[in-house]
Amino acid sequence: MTDQTTQTDPRTQHPDASTQPAETIDHPGLTDDMSREPDHGEKSYRGSGRLTDKRALITGADSGIGRAVALAYAREGADVVISYLPEEEEDARETMRLIEEAGRRAVPFPGDVRDEEYCRSLVETAVRELGGIDVLVNNAAYQMSQNEGLLGISTEQLDRVLKTNVYALFWITKAAVPHMEPGSSIINTSSIQATQPSPELLDYATTKAAILNFTKGLSQQLGEKGIRVNAVCPGPIWTPLIPATMPEEKVESFGEETPLGRAGQPAELAPAYVFLASQESSYMTGDRIAVTGGRLL
Repeated sequence: MTDQTTQTDPRTQHPDASTQPAETIDHPGLTDDMSREPDHGEKSYRGSGRLTDKRALITGADSGIGRAVALAYAREGADVVISYLPEEEEDARETMRLIEEAGRRAVPFPGDVRDEEYCRSLVETAVRELGGIDVLVNNAAYQMSQNEGLLGISTEQLDRVLKTNVYALFWITKAAVPHMEPGSSIINTSSIQATQPSPELLDYATTKAAILNFTKGLSQQLGEKGIRVNAVCPGPIWTPLIPATMPEEKVESFGEETPLGRAGQPAELAPAYVFLASQESSYMTGDRIAVTGGRLL
C-alpha cells in the first residue's frame, strides 16, 4: 500500500503541469536523463505481505510504470524477473537494487520483445529461476508521436509498435500460460488511448485497444483454468517514454487536460497492479482499472 497518513489534495500531491520541463531526451529514454525524475514509490510504498512468495514476470520493468510495479511487488513479498532492452541496463540495475533492497530476488533478462524466440526464452528463464510464474505483467510498450497522424506513420514504425505492444504480449502469454496454476494472474497494460485515441498516437492507440480486447477474450478462455486476466488503463503518466517520444510542447503541457490538472506518477499506478495480482481481486477477470486523473474511458 502507499503510505498516506494524512489526507492530501490529489491535485497537489505531485507537481502539476505548470512546472513541467519542456524537454526531449533520446529514445528509449533513461530516468537519469530527465530533469524531473518520476516517483516510483521509493519513499512511499509500504508492503503488507499481499504477494508473499509469489513469482512475477514483468516486461518493461526497467523504469516508469514497470519499475513502480516491480518495487511494489517486491515490498509485498514477490520475487521478480524483469525484462528490458539492453540499452536500458542502467535503469534496470536501479530496479534490481530496489527489489533486492526489499529482500526479494531480482532476475534480469535483457532483450527485445519483438523477437519471438526472446519471448519464449524469457518465460523459460522465469520458470527455471523462480520455479514457475504466478503473476505475468505485460507492460512493455513502444510509441512515437507523429504530428502528421496517419500520413506520418511509416511501415517501419507500425511494425515496431505492433510487435512490441501486441505480438510480444501474445507470444509471452502463450508461453507462460502452461506454467501458470489456478490462482495465477495476468495483468496487461492498456491505456486511456484504447478508448480516447490521440491523432498523433494513432498506431499506439490501436494497439492499446487490441490489448483491452485481448484481455477480455483471454479471460473467457482461462476462467475455467482458474487464471484471471485483467488490464490497467493508465492516463497521462510521467515516465521516460514521454520526453523520449513527444515534442517539447506536448511534454510541457502533459497531463494538464485532466480534471486533476497534472500527469500521474508511476507510484500512483502500482497499487492497481498489486490489487489485481492479489487474492483481494479474486472475483475480477476480463475487467480493467482506469488510473487516469479523472479522464473518463
